[in-house]
Amino acid sequence: MEGSTILYAFNNIYFAIFALFCFKLLIKISLALLTHFYIVKGNRKEAARIAEEIYGIAPGSWADRSPLHEAAFQGRLLSLKTLIAQGFNVNIVTIDHVSALHEACLGGHVACAKVLLEHGARVNAVTLDGITPLFNACRCGSAPTVDMLLEFGARPQLENHFASPIHEAVKRGHRECMEILLANGVDVDQENPQHGTVLYVACVNQRTDCVKKLLELGASVNLGKGLDTPLHAAARKSSAEIVNLLTDYGASLKCRNSELKYALDLAAPNSSVERALLLREGPPRLAQLCRLCIRKCLGRSCLYLVHKLHLPERLEDFLLFR
Repeated sequence: MEGSTILYAFNNIYFAIFALFCFKLLIKISLALLTHFYIVKGNRKEAARIAEEIYGIAPGSWADRSPLHEAAFQGRLLSLKTLIAQGFNVNIVTIDHVSALHEACLGGHVACAKVLLEHGARVNAVTLDGITPLFNACRCGSAPTVDMLLEFGARPQLENHFASPIHEAVKRGHRECMEILLANGVDVDQENPQHGTVLYVACVNQRTDCVKKLLELGASVNLGKGLDTPLHAAARKSSAEIVNLLTDYGASLKCRNSELKYALDLAAPNSSVERALLLREGPPRLAQLCRLCIRKCLGRSCLYLVHKLHLPERLEDFLLFR
């Protein structure tokens, strides 16, 4: 009797597991059909949302990549031409709107990109993340691809909610791509809400060549990201060469950022950046002398006391002869 009770209990457990499996399978099939419905209807954004939230697929899923995408990504020109001849649509996109042209440009495959464009690929196609083929070309640093895209009508400067090609080129130090974009009408002071001006991005990423060229082309030396100037960024990154470049072109040492700090306040103690900024400020003042001498001789805690106690200006003479 006891044995049959145990057997009955096990049977119930197996039945419950089987029922749960069937239920989950039914949900997955239903969601797959729903996703397919959205893709067919053209609402790929909703399909992407379902894939991300239900299946746990990360944004940028390549679940519906075509052979055309693969050929463009790998730079296989002959395969690409064959697929197009077989009737593949050059504007077919993945679930997140990545086209074959996006893939060709990301790899810097200029010949593949040209074939796609000659067969009607949309040169200004945008992914769900706001990425254009031109952005991808700037990301990989392919100047010939950038040139070719512009010849086919790519927009060099986009609205602020799209990813900025010139900011990406500067971020990665692709000076030639940056110069091509500027020569095609991109504003040298273009500002991105997320990253700031082009010059600011160059300073944050310590792209000295780009900083120099931007300044030569007339970039506003004090425009950065909000109240943070390019000089703040250079001081924070301990880049003395960029600090000297910026100050040579008239960068103000008197600008305070959102934390009410000057560029000098962000420089590492006793660093080449601190010395460069102090030299640019002209004749030494009491505050500067306190900062330098007390850091070396007494430590940071005493600097706080000097400011709090408002020591007399004769301290300058004392510090000068220490």
